[in-house]
Amino acid sequence: MPVRIRLMRMGRRNRPFYRIVVADAKAPRDGKFVEIIGHYDPLPDPPEIKVDMERAIYWLSVGAQPTHAARNVLRKAGVLKRWHEIRFPPKRSKEGAARAAEEEGGGEASEREPASQVESQKETQ
Repeated sequence: MPVRIRLMRMGRRNRPFYRIVVADAKAPRDGKFVEIIGHYDPLPDPPEIKVDMERAIYWLSVGAQPTHAARNVLRKAGVLKRWHEIRFPPKRSKEGAARAAEEEGGGEASEREPASQVESQKETQ
């Protein structure tokens, strides 16, 4: 069953309000849906967008495709940016990896230095 993330129109005439839903691709626009993951109210300034980030990322991870309108709303809410960071984590360069290893090794050495200083102070006394 291919699923889509799309907008379901609610509200009265000339007062649109949309639910962001996960639905079967063949279901009608305002028909059955699997889950409500948020809502979008375009009339206030700025428009109100509320999305359950965790559920939206879950549905994207299992293959749900957002429609063009839903993609724009998810982009404004920051969901697609977060999804991109999860799906494509930043790669470390060789210099960055070497620097991180050096910092880890340096942290252990700094812990050892006070112990050696304490021992040397005991020997001098």
